[in-house]
Amino acid sequence: MHCGRYLSAPLTRREMLARAATGFGATALSALAGDPAYGLAPAGPSRRTNPLAPQSPHYRPRAKNVIFLFMDGGPSQVDTFDPKPRLAREHGQPIQIKVQPTQFDNVGKVLQCPWKFKQYGASGIPVSELFPHVAECVDDLAIVRSMVSNFSEHTGANYFFHSGNGQQGRPSMGAWVTYGLGSASENLPGFVVLNSGMIPPGGWDCFGSGFLPATYQGSSFQKGRQPVADLKRQEKTAALQRKKLDLMRTLDRASLERTGPDDQLESAIANYELAFRMQSAVPELMDLSGESKATHELYGLDDPATEVYGRQCLVARRLVERGVRFVELLCENLGHDRWDQHNNLLEGHRDNARATDKPIAGLLKDLKSRGMLDETLVVWGGEFGRTPMAQGTNGRDHNPFGFSMWLAGGGIRGGTVYGATDEYGYYAIENKVEIHDLHATMLHLLGMDHKQLTFRFGGRDMRLTDVHGEIVHDILA
Repeated sequence: MHCGRYLSAPLTRREMLARAATGFGATALSALAGDPAYGLAPAGPSRRTNPLAPQSPHYRPRAKNVIFLFMDGGPSQVDTFDPKPRLAREHGQPIQIKVQPTQFDNVGKVLQCPWKFKQYGASGIPVSELFPHVAECVDDLAIVRSMVSNFSEHTGANYFFHSGNGQQGRPSMGAWVTYGLGSASENLPGFVVLNSGMIPPGGWDCFGSGFLPATYQGSSFQKGRQPVADLKRQEKTAALQRKKLDLMRTLDRASLERTGPDDQLESAIANYELAFRMQSAVPELMDLSGESKATHELYGLDDPATEVYGRQCLVARRLVERGVRFVELLCENLGHDRWDQHNNLLEGHRDNARATDKPIAGLLKDLKSRGMLDETLVVWGGEFGRTPMAQGTNGRDHNPFGFSMWLAGGGIRGGTVYGATDEYGYYAIENKVEIHDLHATMLHLLGMDHKQLTFRFGGRDMRLTDVHGEIVHDILA
């Protein structure tokens, strides 16, 4: 006889149902899973063992990585990349076209651009004197002057710009890209957000994974000596840390064997392993002492005005070098509430441009000199633009009806201007580009068909572009 205390514990009803429920269904599913017609066959290495394993694109990509320079608050298109002489001719006069309701309903007179425009490069594209360094790279840029958005207030516009939906809780484009392609980096997250000091309205949900597994959400890297929270090793040695992780993995795997597949638990296992590898990878990444003096100067690290954003741009280059798929840079707090200049346009835009212009140009030049620009898509822009008439006397209100962005590298045809706004720079009147079109174009350059990149949720196949989106072929090389 056996002592009862040593008999195997009987299955609970929950465990029995979990095992039985996957029986006959799994037999049928195993046959379908290998059939490409059902879209169930994995595109690349197994997500089960590594959710960030590189996945095969739908077709040959032009770009492998994305660096998104998010200009939080909405830069003014008529003061940066879309010159409008009519503003100077009618400065101080009532605007002569229909005015849409604005967030604050404070419509002033026409406000001329305080800065001069000059033509640059072989393309002769005009750029504001706010960006003398970026202007030197104009032949690598495709400037889209006809962007439009569905939202005129920051939070909804930020969600829409990042996720293709104006509501909270949808996956960010960085999460979608990482879900679709995985990451080529073994020791760093696939989607990294470099926080220069300002979190945009809408908060960290702008970079979340929504209904996608948590593995694909943006990982925040802060400025300072400890860029990643809670990453510092608590144990005395790496060997002890490794033993604890091995024990946790054994226990978690045993749990999976009892209950069956569990995406949340498997993501947690993968995240623990990644965090362990990051403990050595992140300090090495953030240590810029090995970069040359010329590189420091190129990014503006020798100037207090550009040092913060310059460091983030240099780290962004180092991240894509290490295989990180999607990197987003946030703006620095300069005391002007981001690019959101409802008043004091002159000082606000001047200071924001001064902090970012040289670092961004340094990034473009550095990527190009290293042969990396061809496979790195760089995107610059905010959630909307600004009005051509004044708010009060010296500011501009939000304008989602026509604004500018630019793209470079990764399959983009440089020296290009696409679309146009009216003579005031108020409405997009030629080749309008929706946010969904921008997302479709970005995914296309990364080798993904935006209509095929889907995730089943709520009874339907969800996608970044919803039921919209057209590729902007005219800006592609």
